[in-house]
Amino acid sequence: MTERELEEYRALRATIRERGTARLWTALIGIAVWAALTVTTAALAALPVATLLPLLLLAFTFEIVFALHTGVERIGRYLQVFFEEDEGGRGWEHAAMAYGRTYPGGGSEPLFTMYVCTATVFNLIPTFCAGAVTIEYLFLTPIHALFIARVLIAHHRAGRQRAIDLERFQKLKASARSGHF
Repeated sequence: MTERELEEYRALRATIRERGTARLWTALIGIAVWAALTVTTAALAALPVATLLPLLLLAFTFEIVFALHTGVERIGRYLQVFFEEDEGGRGWEHAAMAYGRTYPGGGSEPLFTMYVCTATVFNLIPTFCAGAVTIEYLFLTPIHALFIARVLIAHHRAGRQRAIDLERFQKLKASARSGHF
């Protein structure tokens, strides 16, 4: 490995570490602020439509967590293809991917899907407290359901991302070797 390649490898591993930590803190702080905003909405807001503000914060928090996770996974596949394959596949990224295939469900869920979905359902509680009328339920419930659908779709995509990114980086590497990169 050249000095430049070694520096790139170190920088990318540091990026994975930093983004992984940022993902956890973003989720924790985002859920904490969402909970405080939801309680405040339930206590102070007379309009059921006010539940959209905490929902927006929850959605924004989820999108940040999803982007951080996606970026970390993509960097991992890049390292796997462009650094570890030349070393005979003996690196961390190969081991992590093999572990996931061998022991599915063996780790924490990186997008906190069940927590976000549960929070979304709880986000509707102020609607009930504010004495919403039918039209408000017909407006607010589908918006919350659409966000839950978004979270579940993102969860499904994240589950397939490693294999897709691995294949794409392998194609890019093959193109680079043939001079078509």
